[in-house]
Amino acid sequence: MKKLAPLCWALLLIAMLAAPFAGAYPVFVMKLMCFALFAVAFNLLLGYTGLLSFGHAAFFGGSAYVAGHAIKAWHFTPELALLLGTAVGALLGLLFGLLAIRRQGIYFAMITLALAQMVYFAALQAPFTGGEDGLQGVPRGKLFGLLDLGDDRTMYYVALAVVVLAFLLIVRTVHSPFGQVLRGIKENEPRAISLGYDTHRFKLLAFVLSAALAGLAGALKTLVLGFATLSDVHWTASGAVILMTLVGGMGTLSGPLVGACVVVLLENKLGEIGNGLASLTGVGWFGTLGESVTMVTGLIFVVCVLAFRRGVMGEVQALALRGRR
Repeated sequence: MKKLAPLCWALLLIAMLAAPFAGAYPVFVMKLMCFALFAVAFNLLLGYTGLLSFGHAAFFGGSAYVAGHAIKAWHFTPELALLLGTAVGALLGLLFGLLAIRRQGIYFAMITLALAQMVYFAALQAPFTGGEDGLQGVPRGKLFGLLDLGDDRTMYYVALAVVVLAFLLIVRTVHSPFGQVLRGIKENEPRAISLGYDTHRFKLLAFVLSAALAGLAGALKTLVLGFATLSDVHWTASGAVILMTLVGGMGTLSGPLVGACVVVLLENKLGEIGNGLASLTGVGWFGTLGESVTMVTGLIFVVCVLAFRRGVMGEVQALALRGRR
């Protein structure tokens, strides 16, 4: 399994590089990559540290608004806007972490949810966010003054490079001594404390890193799509990223990628799939699937929880390990 993993990642990267030339819609694939990065960042906190946050939409959506406003009103270049979005996510993560990190379980989750709702209402009332209409018409600009990101293919490869670099950072973090300490805290925090580790400091660092990468995903999403809306900062975005992580496989590197693909594809393509099934079978009910995305994703979540306790990729890895034994 370990020998096959690098080959699988290489094939995935080749497929992503060839996607614009294979008939894939670049903007949709870029949106998928942004949410995949969001899910991987969240998995660093839940899957490797054991902290369930209901407030990650604040980092994703808050950075999306700030980066979009910086580009549109302050005429920031794309690279500076991405850095600003990452910094905003890290700053919000630090503030959230200082208030919540000493709590555990449901108390930690509820504090992060309450703080995220404060950010949501701030975004609803702030003058630069556009309120319910959202922040619209964000230009892509030129990267380093050279690359015109108005071209979808150019923007695609820039977004792919950002996501790959962020993913490599997460891989390096997970396999570093710092990542091993995080695993130890998740499995047995009292034992980690007895070994002399300041677990609160390690959890705060993991929280800030996860928030910074979620902020990068939000800023990149605004740059790609040209807008930021209240749905980016609403609590349902936090629920969606939890769903992506659990469906794909918590505590695995590939699981959140798979989960993000499943959820985003359902949200964007369920209506087309339903219409195709309706025309094929003659059952008109299938045509209403596009209006029932939440119900269908909830049903898929229930099935995954019952049939794939470890998530899709978690079960695949468990079967591979069982086969080796």
